[in-house]
Amino acid sequence: MGRGVSSLLFAMFQFGFAFGGIVMGRLADRVGIMMPAVIGSIAIPAGFFAASHSDSIVQIGISLGFLCGFLGTSFSFAPLIADISHWFTRQRGLAVGIVFSGSYIAGAIWPPVLQHYFDTQGWRETFSDLSLVILCTMLPLSAFLFRKSPRTTNKVMLENQADQRPLDMTPRKLQGLICAAGFGCCVAMAMPQIHIVPYVMDLGHPAIRGAQMLGLMLGFGIFSRIGSGWLSDHIGGLRTLLIGSALQVSVLIAFLTRDSLTFLYALSIAFGLSQGGIVPSYTMILRYFFPAGEAGWRISMSFLFTLAGMAFGGWIAGILYDLTGSYTAAFINAIVFNIVNLFIAVNLLRRDRISMPKYIGSS
Repeated sequence: MGRGVSSLLFAMFQFGFAFGGIVMGRLADRVGIMMPAVIGSIAIPAGFFAASHSDSIVQIGISLGFLCGFLGTSFSFAPLIADISHWFTRQRGLAVGIVFSGSYIAGAIWPPVLQHYFDTQGWRETFSDLSLVILCTMLPLSAFLFRKSPRTTNKVMLENQADQRPLDMTPRKLQGLICAAGFGCCVAMAMPQIHIVPYVMDLGHPAIRGAQMLGLMLGFGIFSRIGSGWLSDHIGGLRTLLIGSALQVSVLIAFLTRDSLTFLYALSIAFGLSQGGIVPSYTMILRYFFPAGEAGWRISMSFLFTLAGMAFGGWIAGILYDLTGSYTAAFINAIVFNIVNLFIAVNLLRRDRISMPKYIGSS
């Protein structure tokens, strides 16, 4: 089985994750976040259990894409972020960054653990055990989300939302540019995150080294996400986006220069510190330029494109590897998409000459 096929499974999960976020976001807007959380806490273990007993790639893809993605983890990203953003006016960026970091904490812990069990007992038994762990932890935790979030407003938000042409463009155009930026940054982001293990193996190192590097990327992404949230509260989401995009493309370029194990560990840390704050900045931008009542679907829509970018980026990197026999073309592809994201960020910031001085604290 080529790496393009294995990457396609991840793409199916990501597309389910992305489109499910819109459905779960609308449900959360109507009834609160608890019901989507309960549905997801049951669907994710069901999906892993079904995948562990599947007999074909198609069955595994449906289990991961529909159960784990569309009905499962979809609630835990955009809908949950939109929900937490309603609870804060001051220090909203920090709050959003902390919630965002949850996925990175998991990402820092689970890859080495799962790789160990994949190597010792196989993926089927690991998936089956994982389904039980998820059911016994996520479902009870969902009960803590019973309170519906308030729809808070303040003077800064009301003043900005009265403007029907944010950044001197239509709301649809601004939303579209944010979605395009999200797609570009995540196509670039997917290359190291999804392919670091096989990339390291191609260089002659054990798979566990790649899993450790992925853990470093996600682990240091925790600091990046919380730090970028704090930064957004002080300089705004647009400038935070620009800084993160510039740092990420710099690290991607560095991947092409050397391939020693020590250097790759250092780059994994640098990549985690650079890319962790990019996606949360989209939430801050949308929450500032659009009404709170539109937060759920607008944030979910932007995340659809970021997740689609991760899915496409992981898949196209695998295809490029299968075609060329190396990851050089895949890294170049990631750099090009990152430059597109950087161009959009620069363009939006240029348009923000008037509104940016007010874009602090409650953004």
